[in-house]
Amino acid sequence: MSGLSTVVNEQYTANYTSVGPSTTATLAGLGGGQRGDFIAGIFVVPTSTSPGAISISDGGSSGITVFAGGASSLSNLVSFLCPLGIKSVTGAWSITTGSGASVIVTGGFT
Repeated sequence: MSGLSTVVNEQYTANYTSVGPSTTATLAGLGGGQRGDFIAGIFVVPTSTSPGAISISDGGSSGITVFAGGASSLSNLVSFLCPLGIKSVTGAWSITTGSGASVIVTGGFT
């Protein structure tokens, strides 16, 4: 059955980190973050209907845009969740928020 993914049940210590607008932050626990850290999801709290982009990186060559943002990209200021369920393959996760939105990131950060 090629093409099917394998479900792996792993245990993580649940953490969360709040990050304000226009900020780059490392998502790490007491160990400073490392390869294998897990982002369960990103809860976006907009303060503008035209917020900036939100992206994540695990120290690899390029970041991943989670929310593109931009002029009138939101019709209201309702918070929303971006479920991810991804592990770092390189190092500690970092997140960059644009203006007009803060985030709460949940996952397992060492």
